[in-house]
Amino acid sequence: MSALSKIAVLGAGNIGGSLAQRLAEADLAREVVLIDIVDGLPQGKALDIQESAPILEFSTRVTGSTSLDALAGADVVVETAGLARKPGMSRSDLLEKNAAIVKAHAQAVRTTAPNAICVVVTNPVDVMTYYFRKVSGLPTTHVFGESGTLDTARFRTFVAEALHVAPRDVTGFVLGTHGDTMVPLLSLTSVAGVPLSRLLPADRLAQLVERTKQGGGEIVNLLKTGSAFYAPSASQAELVRAIAQDEHRLLPASAYVDGEFGERDVYIGVPVVLGRQGVERVVPVDLSAAEQTAFRASVAAVRSDLAILARLPD
Repeated sequence: MSALSKIAVLGAGNIGGSLAQRLAEADLAREVVLIDIVDGLPQGKALDIQESAPILEFSTRVTGSTSLDALAGADVVVETAGLARKPGMSRSDLLEKNAAIVKAHAQAVRTTAPNAICVVVTNPVDVMTYYFRKVSGLPTTHVFGESGTLDTARFRTFVAEALHVAPRDVTGFVLGTHGDTMVPLLSLTSVAGVPLSRLLPADRLAQLVERTKQGGGEIVNLLKTGSAFYAPSASQAELVRAIAQDEHRLLPASAYVDGEFGERDVYIGVPVVLGRQGVERVVPVDLSAAEQTAFRASVAAVRSDLAILARLPD
């Protein structure tokens, strides 16, 4: 599979800059362009990353720009721009201000990169992904959000710590919204094939689920200013790699559902197969009665935010 021509990263903050570095080092495209409204920020970070090429031996050209015209010809666009959460702020609190940012970027993608596969990171991600797709007019298969990949990585980390095992041996899925109503699927979590329910008591599992739900907030509270970006950028890079290398990876992501899991016309975290054409399909999985109830509550939370978004002025 040939490398992509261009990957555009919207937003050169901690997440965008870290993601650009990971993508460049992976040599997934001939060019990675960082785009931000703050003059000097994307150019400076791009140059800094580029100067590591002789040491790390990657061939990707890294550039920076303050113009959305730099999106032109992008095969993949990753939307990371937006305000980060502060202590005590929910993802929904960010909705109105981040919607304005996403709207401008989605309009630019529609004009300059209409064939791009778009990965939305901006919070609240399930709502912003829906809005990005609506404004851009791109096919639903070409727009999805990064949510479950990060939440699943956090859940796997906490399980591995609790059991003192290698994180890579823990498998599982976190579905639903990227927020307080996410749904870690205990019934599908295992360690090297051994069901998690055989390894930890129910009260300990409940603690791990709750910590996963509060995973982003835990880091926000520790940092005091800013939010997580190392694990988020790693999960985003995994999604982009699945596209760039046409891997047909089965990964959790915020994808458009049209009847799957009993829901329609909403973006929500579900298992999907990702390849060069974006979301190839949503993969149904059996949920327990409790998980199904939690999943419906998660969808309801997203629809509540969508209702708020619908009332915002155009």
